[in-house]
Amino acid sequence: MKRWMHALVIFAVFAVVWEILVRVGLIPEIFVPPPSRVALYLGKSLWDGTLLDASGVTLRRLLLGYLVGLAAGLPLGLLNARFKFMEDTVGMLALGLQTLPSVCWVPLALLWFGQTETAMFFIVIMGSLWSVILATDAGVRNVSPIYIRAARTMGSRGLHTWIKVIIPASLPFIVSGMKQGWAFAWRSLMAAEIYVTILTGFGLGHLLHYGRELHAMEQVVGIMLVIIMIGLLADKVLFSPWERFLYRRWGKEKA
Repeated sequence: MKRWMHALVIFAVFAVVWEILVRVGLIPEIFVPPPSRVALYLGKSLWDGTLLDASGVTLRRLLLGYLVGLAAGLPLGLLNARFKFMEDTVGMLALGLQTLPSVCWVPLALLWFGQTETAMFFIVIMGSLWSVILATDAGVRNVSPIYIRAARTMGSRGLHTWIKVIIPASLPFIVSGMKQGWAFAWRSLMAAEIYVTILTGFGLGHLLHYGRELHAMEQVVGIMLVIIMIGLLADKVLFSPWERFLYRRWGKEKA
């Protein structure tokens, strides 16, 4: 709680200084709106439901695409670590495609699927899949050989060793990869929503794009803050507790 209070005080001071600098003209208001205008926009958007509706649409797309990326990436990562052929083919492909910026998938998705929800999901899946594959592969390869030798000494073989020893021991690395995949999925979805306009639902990326088109900087900054807050909340609620538990479980307490 004390750490949270310190963070809140620092952010409050930052907001006050930001407001003052804009009000006295040291920062042009046309480029950087004061926090009061951003807060006014967020309050109005919450009141009329625009922000909640857009957040719901974005989170639905994000979760569905991310879960599909996980469902495909985890087994492919395990196969990569187990079979040399998979490492030389799928692993090499994943290594190359992970470096591809998410926005590069947008033209391909539009040509294949048009202005549809399917195009959105495809971009999110492509953004998260490859990092999950690589993290799972790396997690399995970082399992200490001592665990495997000890299990085999006690009679464990084949699939039993994988299920009872290798996969549990690699979970700290896999969860870190899942968190990275979540971050890539976010970036991919924002690129998709900015460039793909569909009538089935306007998300946060669309609000960000329309704020730019209308030169409404308070809307642009406000939506950026909402995206940051959702990302931080997901990390603190979903990933961080799981990471801490797994690191303690395997004697790798994080500093």
